Amino acid sequence: MQHIDLPITGMTCASCASRVERNLNGIDGVTATVNFATERAAVDYDPTATTPDDLVGAVAAAGYAASLPHEGHVHPDVSPDEAAALRQRLLISAALSLPVLLMAMIPALQFDNWQWLSLTLASPVVVWGAWPFHTATWANARHGVATMDTLISVGVVSAWLWSLYALFFGDAGMTGMRMAFELVPERGAGADAIYLETASVVTTLILLGRYFEARAKRDAGAAITALMELGASTVSVLDAAGDEQEIAIDQLAVGQRFVVRPGERVATDGVVESGSSAVDLSMLTGESVPVEVSPGSEVTGATLNVGGRLVIRATRVGADTALAQIAKLVTDAQTGKAPVQRLADRVSGIFVPIVFALAAATLAYWLLAGEGAAFAFTAAVSVLIIACPCALGLATPTALMVGTGRGAQLGLLIKGPEVLESTRAVDTIVLDKTGTITTGTMELVELITAAGTDRRDALRLIGAVEHASEHPVARAIARTAEREAGSLPPTGSFTNHEGLGVEGTVDGVAVLVGRPRLLEAQGMTLMPELQAAVAAAQAQGQTVVAAGWGGAARAVVVVADTVKPSSAEAITQLRTLGLRPLLVTGDNAAVARVVASAVGIDAADVVADVLPADKVGVVRGLQDGGHVVAMVGDGINDAPALAQADLGLAIGTGTDVAIEASDLTLVSGDLRAAGDAIRLSRATLRTIKQNLGWAFGYNVAAIPLAAAGLLNPIIAGAAMAFSSVSVVLNALRLRRFASARTETAAG
Repeated sequence: MQHIDLPITGMTCASCASRVERNLNGIDGVTATVNFATERAAVDYDPTATTPDDLVGAVAAAGYAASLPHEGHVHPDVSPDEAAALRQRLLISAALSLPVLLMAMIPALQFDNWQWLSLTLASPVVVWGAWPFHTATWANARHGVATMDTLISVGVVSAWLWSLYALFFGDAGMTGMRMAFELVPERGAGADAIYLETASVVTTLILLGRYFEARAKRDAGAAITALMELGASTVSVLDAAGDEQEIAIDQLAVGQRFVVRPGERVATDGVVESGSSAVDLSMLTGESVPVEVSPGSEVTGATLNVGGRLVIRATRVGADTALAQIAKLVTDAQTGKAPVQRLADRVSGIFVPIVFALAAATLAYWLLAGEGAAFAFTAAVSVLIIACPCALGLATPTALMVGTGRGAQLGLLIKGPEVLESTRAVDTIVLDKTGTITTGTMELVELITAAGTDRRDALRLIGAVEHASEHPVARAIARTAEREAGSLPPTGSFTNHEGLGVEGTVDGVAVLVGRPRLLEAQGMTLMPELQAAVAAAQAQGQTVVAAGWGGAARAVVVVADTVKPSSAEAITQLRTLGLRPLLVTGDNAAVARVVASAVGIDAADVVADVLPADKVGVVRGLQDGGHVVAMVGDGINDAPALAQADLGLAIGTGTDVAIEASDLTLVSGDLRAAGDAIRLSRATLRTIKQNLGWAFGYNVAAIPLAAAGLLNPIIAGAAMAFSSVSVVLNALRLRRFASARTETAAG
């Protein structure tokens, strides 16, 4: 199976999307989901059974247009030209409709033959202003279907034609004294009733709703659009002679070197070859603190260089960059449908025929009940106009667009809409230790020196010897030594004692660094204070390195994988969300208990000495016990458990395998992002339910009122327009979602 996203044009309501979806799914080997808000179809198809051109043809057969996506395409948006044309149509229609409405409302303005002026002003609105509805109605009629445009077009034209009948063949052209803007239509009204204000004002109100809807939909996708616009358009590359040449970004190839000056954005993913600087990763991680980079550091495209000049070698370009992958992940999530949307889709698919049947039944009922033709007609038109499947169609996708877009801004990547359902019921969260709660890298946590030994001198000698080693523990000691003691002297006569330690000569002094037993074998016995430090560190599962020179043991260095500064706060936030945190690790029990105690996890909720396969068993055991489990991890060994969990959250600083197996990716290494992700997912799902509740409730309440003759068509048109706009505006509230990381930093 292959996947393709098709931009679709011409859809005006949820029933349009349902029809396109049915046509696509009618092709052998095709599974498609059509999203009305993003105007895209996500299609999985069997290339041996069909082709992309067949998919485009199926959309065309439904009466709409599709095009094959181009590289770099994110999602279609309302173009400035389309928005401007809609705005122009709205303003002209409003200018013509206002006098018609005022003459109908205010008897003092009803001069002799005012009805004919109303006809002159209203007709361009009905014909030209409502032309998009008429053309869509005709296009759909040719395919034997009816949509929301059909309801609007039929309602507006019916009001206009009735007015023509009343003017030319009834009494309206002679009496001219009807006040049409009653909240409740007048019973028993006769042939003197004209509905020109209804036809024109309803058209204007619906155009207004469409315009606001288009603007809101554009705002809903603004986050991902802004994300894509962060990428550089040009880049300064270095040739073999070291000279700079500016080229278009799409000409940059893997392996080429390019320059990034202070204040410029990194053109693409790469590795720093020369220069040191601070890089602002806020667009990627949602965190505002810049990260220091130096030769060998990996950098991500579109991040901002806020320090010195950098020379970077490109490692990924185009669609392979982190920014492009983030955009694809977000747009894939926006295209999908949450399970809660399925009912709304089924309702929208049969909604329009039902509304036509209700309108016809309303007209027949009031005529048979002895009411005047005008009253019966008004009630029927109100039913046609007030019915609105658009709100149902917009309820889920707009919330998804805003929620996933806001998540991308905060470094929270939601893979699909079904993830939202999982977050609702999660009650237990399983946490890996290394790289999740801890930094995942060894750090020097303590240096204990014997009496008479200067700490800085000891760190300088030990660091110089360890700098010559590639062992992770040695690198951790050397990093701290360089940071605290400055540049390290060279080491001579370096010798590696496999599995025990190293030795070398620094400034003429023979230095031995390694396991305590290596020093004891050389006759360097640890003094009592050093022995106590070794015992205390080993009791906590920390790594201990002893150092000696001049024939005596001089210091003990304690190295450990340190807890991230934000992990304890993250655990508190997870508990606030109603989750029970468990620490599951392959490390020994002593280390696991120390880490758990440091971050606030109960000792009873620690599972240590666990193999990767056993992590899956821990998750499955919790699920068998009735718990809904989330799992947070970063390594290859976490991937099976992430896939088994009801909700998998991968630390973005981890492996690609773990990220691929997860449902949510936390781009930053901050565990507090897990709480943010769950809060955002729950807020998005809550917004979807609010939208669907409003859309269903609106139609359940409004259609019976219209059928009972209790709503004027103008009021019905205004309410219909507001219903669609309201669900989009409600979704836009998610743009104000605040990260706990941001709030903490601000505090």
